[in-house]
Amino acid sequence: METAKQPTKVPHHLAIIMDGNGRWARSRGLPRLAGHQAGTENIRRIWEACVEHGIKILTLYAFSTENWGRPNAEVRGIMRILEQTIDRELPELHQNGVQLRHIGRLEGIAEGLRRKVREAIELTRHNDRIILSVAFNYGGRAEIVYAVRRIVETGVDPEQLDEALFSQYLYTAGLPDPDLIIRTAGELRVSNFLIWQSAYAEYYATPTYWPDFDEEELHKALLEYSRRERRFGLLSGD
Repeated sequence: METAKQPTKVPHHLAIIMDGNGRWARSRGLPRLAGHQAGTENIRRIWEACVEHGIKILTLYAFSTENWGRPNAEVRGIMRILEQTIDRELPELHQNGVQLRHIGRLEGIAEGLRRKVREAIELTRHNDRIILSVAFNYGGRAEIVYAVRRIVETGVDPEQLDEALFSQYLYTAGLPDPDLIIRTAGELRVSNFLIWQSAYAEYYATPTYWPDFDEEELHKALLEYSRRERRFGLLSGD
């Protein structure tokens, strides 16, 4: 059976667009927030599986800048779930050597939640078992505009600006670009996620809703990734 096979290579940096929480809940006759709660609870299962496979960086797309346009009750519920998750999971994450990072802007988020995010990042900053990077209040276009503004503000000489220097002004500064991006729930679009960083990433889409995306589903994605030849714009090695 294919599930018995092991991938011959795994991504150093895996990113996931966690989609389908609302549809997962609706299919079970539950409110949308129940889907967001189930999706949040699934994160532990996946980061632990990533550790088992030797993946060193996991980036999760949790809340986009466009998601603020959702109903107020849903947005408030998502923020409450995030705060409760930090309180519940942080001690174990730290104990297990997980380094937490935030990608995006903290402006517009309640002060109490901002403080908890900063404290979680500071507490885990020296952990090195796996980096768990959460894109929250994040948008790829906004990130590029933010980088350009910082470049202008710091007076970078245009003649010195290249791709490597530009990358240092992104939210992901210090992290390598993702090797594989998985999107759950069957959609085939990038949804403003890591636009700059994903230039040569491999993509994998699955119809499985995020709360149901388990170790076996991750294994399938990694097997598919291991079959691919990454050329980075060059010719095949064959």
